[in-house]
Amino acid sequence: MTRLGSILLWSAIAAAFIGPGTVTAAASAGAGPGMAVLWAIVFSGVATFTLQEFAGRLAIATGGDLAAVLRRRYSHGAARLLVLALVAGAVLLGCAAYEAGNILGGVAGAMLAIDLPRSVLTLPLAIAAVALLLLGSPQRIAQAMAVFVALMGAGFLLVAASLAPSLSALASGIVPDFSLLEEEAALLTILALVGTTVVPYNLFLGSALARGQTVAQMRLGLAIAVGLGALITAAILVVGTALDGELSFDALADTLEGQLGEWARTGLALGLLAAGLSSAVTAPLAAALTARGLFGNIDDPHWAAKGWRFRGVWAAVILIGAGFGMADVRPGPAILAAQAFNGALLPLVALFLLAAMNDPGLRRGAANGPLANVVGLFVVGIACMLGLVALARVFASVSGAELPDPAILLSVTGIIGLLLGFGAIALRPTRTAP
Repeated sequence: MTRLGSILLWSAIAAAFIGPGTVTAAASAGAGPGMAVLWAIVFSGVATFTLQEFAGRLAIATGGDLAAVLRRRYSHGAARLLVLALVAGAVLLGCAAYEAGNILGGVAGAMLAIDLPRSVLTLPLAIAAVALLLLGSPQRIAQAMAVFVALMGAGFLLVAASLAPSLSALASGIVPDFSLLEEEAALLTILALVGTTVVPYNLFLGSALARGQTVAQMRLGLAIAVGLGALITAAILVVGTALDGELSFDALADTLEGQLGEWARTGLALGLLAAGLSSAVTAPLAAALTARGLFGNIDDPHWAAKGWRFRGVWAAVILIGAGFGMADVRPGPAILAAQAFNGALLPLVALFLLAAMNDPGLRRGAANGPLANVVGLFVVGIACMLGLVALARVFASVSGAELPDPAILLSVTGIIGLLLGFGAIALRPTRTAP
């Protein structure tokens, strides 16, 4: 595979996490703390690259995607049932929740430019996602998504450049300001920025894309794709700084139109539509790839890209998303539900990846070295912290209990995450490699 082909292939990762949820989270961050939280986007990019590189290197070393490795590692007994329940349930339901947000968000973008009800616009968007998936090959779909990423990125980057943010503000925002973590609103904003970028189902998608590539090809394509995604997210945050008041897509469009002209509303509409459509394709594709790895194999014609089981999984995910749109459900709750699944699954997948990459059964040079483990521990610690904080928020909202001081909560959950990471390395599984 050529370098250009690898870059186009891995652009699917950027297309997957730059969706309406990212637009919502980044624009909200711009309207709130502003460019002071740009460092959270930088961390998100580092974390995404690290975990995706782990998943890709594992797939190249073992010849199977992440779901297949999970199935081999936990092949029988209670552990297998637990893994199947957690991964199949969280990933497949998580993809369905994301799909609802993707389709609803894409339709919300179209509604900025087209005066039609949401229920009328939902069906054409769902049909467009089905048409792209019927192309059959994950590689061809990934390359098609590169077009949407380019269009979306160009739109947001153009609007951000038109706002002409100061270089000093951009530079200072890249330097972490941990005092913001003591403010609950800023803390939630930072968690949302990270949670909308480090998406668990992307790890299953990325491991499937890595098959047949060299490690060098995978790293190059992944680095460019993640870097592009982080740049677009930063541009959306800059655009959000122009928003005055509570975030909504209409309010954002009105603000941009007032400052930059009528073209800005159309640009935002196209950006949201492209973000929704690109993510509406990659979420069901990731669900189908995960289901195949857990319950079938690529040699089974029923689980091949054109097989009825493979297509049945992604069709079900799209139907769920379209159903929410036809029911005229607001995008916000669907996006929040997807982030809840993200927070619950991410620590589990991150810990498994760290443990798997320290498997002595991996061939020479494939397992983690000391530097990779240090970076992995850092990322896993933050991932566990985010997951535990997300669970604590759910518990507090259900029970009515008050959360501890943010600084204490972050410190405790971060330490727990690091201890779990050290435990994953020390565990040293012995059945990951084929």
